[in-house]
Amino acid sequence: MTIPEMMGQSATLTILGMGVVFSFLIILIGIMKLVEIFVRVTGLDKEETSASTAAAAAPAGQDRAIVAAIAAAISEKQKN
Repeated sequence: MTIPEMMGQSATLTILGMGVVFSFLIILIGIMKLVEIFVRVTGLDKEETSASTAAAAAPAGQDRAIVAAIAAAISEKQKN
């Protein structure tokens, strides 16, 4: 096999490989769009506004207090 034949074959394989990847990406984008439409139609993208979300927001302040206490303890330990 000569060098020009190998170059032609490599160009063919490159274009074929890029075409396969490009077509897969197009299919993937199409599927993602269908999932987006399905989620919007079924209403799964709406967040629930109930007492459970309000209760879930309350511990965030407590978490900051705990983190501050741990940071202060580490700071005191490093001083000793």
